[in-house]
Amino acid sequence: GWCHNYSFLFFHFLFPVISLTFCLVLTPPTISTPNFQNCTELNDDCVMNNSVEPGAVGKEHTYGPSQPNILPTIYVITPTYSRPVQKAELTRLANTLLHVPNLHWIIVEDSINKTLLVSRFLQGIGLNYTHLNVKTTRRVRRAKVHLVPRGMAQRNLGLRWLRDTFGHSAADHHGVVYFGDDDNTYSLELFEEMRSTRKVSVWPVAFVGGLRYESPKVNKMGKVYGWKTKFSPRRPFAIDMAGFAVNLQLILSKPQAYFKLKGVKTGHLESKLLAELVTLSDLEPKAANCKKVTSFPPRPCSRAQQCLHDRARI
Repeated sequence: GWCHNYSFLFFHFLFPVISLTFCLVLTPPTISTPNFQNCTELNDDCVMNNSVEPGAVGKEHTYGPSQPNILPTIYVITPTYSRPVQKAELTRLANTLLHVPNLHWIIVEDSINKTLLVSRFLQGIGLNYTHLNVKTTRRVRRAKVHLVPRGMAQRNLGLRWLRDTFGHSAADHHGVVYFGDDDNTYSLELFEEMRSTRKVSVWPVAFVGGLRYESPKVNKMGKVYGWKTKFSPRRPFAIDMAGFAVNLQLILSKPQAYFKLKGVKTGHLESKLLAELVTLSDLEPKAANCKKVTSFPPRPCSRAQQCLHDRARI
């Protein structure tokens, strides 16, 4: 009778239509990301036509226009390389970053290929991330102390990714760029303070240059006028990598600003980069006018620890 006809109609016609509609509603949209390829080596200013391979970008992140009621995104660029304590240090840093809202972690391996360890680690941490890789050139790896330290090619690739990703619609994206090393320790207060950076914000850094801390000198008007440091105090910007953040718009508007991979002494790379972005009067002191320490690089390790560290690089 009619019940049999209704059942036939439902299972052969209506059920497939309902199922298809249900799948379309629940299936998340595919996020289009730049079609990047792995980099093996970069030139001095990281301006080769490189790209990031598909799947390197964390699935939680979208690239829609920023909204006025949304916090500016903090982009943390972190170089990393294979060593016995790599996963432990990445885990510690990730546990800090998980407490920071609206943050995107750009992690760049010093490797020809992305390693399984870092790939699996990133997939399970719950952070918005981008996973890149570029191998430090043999010339840089074997460089003496007066040449370029490790991590610079990786930071440059992070800058390149930001410009390739957001440069075509710079006005729609608001954020702050910070170079956070994987072996450093950070106060959560630091990230909330840097979020309001208009050009370049600065603050003290502990355990640098043989001092308990290095710091910008700030006058009563709240302006930076010099530097508390022992190492090369005449540098225009005598500051550690962990001691400043840059507005994303400034990074996008100055495409020539990279860390130079030759012709610059160790300890002067930060100063050279900042000199291409701002003047001393543009600096914005944070951390209670640079009276508080919120960034802690690792203290000098023992000889045994250094031996273990060096073996991991061979």
